[in-house]
Amino acid sequence: MAVVSLRIIGRDLPGRECGEYRNIHVAVQRGREPEGAVPGDAAEAVWEFTVETVVAPDGTPDFRGPYVHGRRGARFLYLTWGEQPPGGPFTMFRRAKLFLDDLPAEALDRGTAEGELGLTDSCGMARCAAVRPPDITWSY
Repeated sequence: MAVVSLRIIGRDLPGRECGEYRNIHVAVQRGREPEGAVPGDAAEAVWEFTVETVVAPDGTPDFRGPYVHGRRGARFLYLTWGEQPPGGPFTMFRRAKLFLDDLPAEALDRGTAEGELGLTDSCGMARCAAVRPPDITWSY
């Protein structure tokens, strides 16, 4: 088992108000909980954490850890969007999936990867659904 250090950089956030939502924040999801919530009007959002890599029985890389979601062969990270009034709870309204099988082999070999993506979609809303290259750029 090896460890990969990940750094996710989100730019072009949609603002504190987005559609019907107010006081919006974005966070990486650890298990079922948001972690490292960043206000929707920040200049950028950055999260750093690690995931474990193992070799699956078919010889392909697989991923594990508290930030990893999905079934083998389709593992991903969640960026979760929620309303979070001052002093109040984070109430999720949408999520984006960043697929780990898009990581370059060189990143796995080096044990480090950085993903950069815009967090506002073409309609001006908080980015959601599957986010794959070219909408996210992975480097190592």
